[in-house]
Amino acid sequence: MNFFKEKIIKEKLPNHIAIIMDGNGRWAKKNGLLRINGHKNGVNTVRKVVEVCIEIELNFLTLYAFSNENWKRPKTEVKELMKILVKSLRKELPNFKKNNIKFSVIGELENLGSKINETLSFVISETKNHTGLNLILALSYSSKNEIVNAIKCIGKELIQNKIDIKNINENLVSENLYTANIPNPDLLIRTSGEFRISNFLLWQIAYTEFYFSEKLWPDFDKIDFYEALYNYQKRERRYGKTTDQLNK
Repeated sequence: MNFFKEKIIKEKLPNHIAIIMDGNGRWAKKNGLLRINGHKNGVNTVRKVVEVCIEIELNFLTLYAFSNENWKRPKTEVKELMKILVKSLRKELPNFKKNNIKFSVIGELENLGSKINETLSFVISETKNHTGLNLILALSYSSKNEIVNAIKCIGKELIQNKIDIKNINENLVSENLYTANIPNPDLLIRTSGEFRISNFLLWQIAYTEFYFSEKLWPDFDKIDFYEALYNYQKRERRYGKTTDQLNK
């Protein structure tokens, strides 16, 4: 029996969960395998997490799959990672269709190359009318770059007199981010025992609840995910208010 699953209250579940999937390389080293085997096993964890999201009828799931900084890794590892990405998306597309999953991507996609972008575009196109879970991959993603890009877009509109400087506010900035049509995460999960945000959704997580798991990503299973959900639903989200104000 999954204790945490049994304790879940649907009305108290998040609308959007973001996950920093960390620990693939360390998992491989721990098990005497090449780093790439850690990434391959990490794909299995993604599948399990998506299954739970479907079970609880989650609306949005954003997975930090590849950061802009990850391009600094050995070229052979990056090449294999991209192969895993393309192969996994093609393999999972029938499952996306079966479960009404809508797929999308955020990040500096121009860095990924034409072959990968062709696959991404195809999967996005094939699932664009789906109304179930919104599965978002952050690829070649940098939150700092995302914010800088938003500033440039707003600056361009200022120069062209399309907006007045008095109209620049939080909403305008949000509208110029990659996540313009995506609600901010309610819960951010990071695996592997690390306590960093790693340049992920810095603007969007201002009031997000954090959950850190000691498990390496390939070892993170459905019970662990349900435990994170159970932990989340016990929290009081005040958004700067007091408990008394919320209870009025």
